[in-house]
Amino acid sequence: MTLLGLGTYRSRDAADSARIAAAADCPLIDTAPVYGHGTHQSAIASTLEANPQVRIASKVGHMTPGQAKVAVSSEVLTAEEARGLHSIAANYVRHQITMNRLELRRPRLDLVYLHNPDHHHDGDRAELHDRIRGGLTTLEEARTDGLITGYGVATWSGFTEAFSVPDLLRLSREASGSPETGLAAIQLPVSLVNIAPIKDALNGNGPLTEAHEAGLEVWASAPLHGGKLVHLVNERLAHHISDGASPAEAALMVTASAPGLTGMLISASSTGHWSSAASVAGRPPLPENRLKDISDLLLSRENA
Repeated sequence: MTLLGLGTYRSRDAADSARIAAAADCPLIDTAPVYGHGTHQSAIASTLEANPQVRIASKVGHMTPGQAKVAVSSEVLTAEEARGLHSIAANYVRHQITMNRLELRRPRLDLVYLHNPDHHHDGDRAELHDRIRGGLTTLEEARTDGLITGYGVATWSGFTEAFSVPDLLRLSREASGSPETGLAAIQLPVSLVNIAPIKDALNGNGPLTEAHEAGLEVWASAPLHGGKLVHLVNERLAHHISDGASPAEAALMVTASAPGLTGMLISASSTGHWSSAASVAGRPPLPENRLKDISDLLLSRENA
């Protein structure tokens, strides 16, 4: 069974979405300091206080202009370092963990991701990996200090061009100085639009398989591609995926069936929306031969 978590990135009303998810026994809420133009973490804090059993995943990396000004005035970053509105430098990671804990009203965060650590990647993998190692070292320190339980990497395209799960495992070991690390999860887009991770997993490789085999949680972001798939999936494709399925159900069904996946993140705007997605997540996965057929079809269209 695939877990269903709340992703607040596209929530129109994060506070309401969090209340809906918590009432439905959602196991994890995913957020970031930049979501909702910097307002979502504070908006969901009261729900998190009332529901301590709900795990919280936040991030460090991207910042709003206002957050950048705070970092500069606090002498965490120089004006030049803050100009790109993204940093995984040690001082900023420490600073943002503190800010996340305050905004979320949680003394200890369950998961903290390096948020798109490949941002501003110029093709120099060695330099990027050095920066990631530095960020992971600071997260290891936070784990030792009891500020976070575990950490991970959330990326939109990093696994296609900048690093692999084995790279992250190696870098986390180097960061901790031990085979035992706090690396606990990865997050990446998995959907009918981002179908390649499913195709790779069916072939026994790629980030989903590698993370699962390493004992990491694997969370799919954007399973509906920001809601666009509801309009992109026609009735014929939906029924090809599963007879009688709506476009949204068909899209979620494919993501939920991805081998090695722990859970998928949706942005629930109503109780009905959450219930419908939970129903799909609770179904048996699509057979692997059906998934292969779907992924082959979509990748052939993409390459046509």
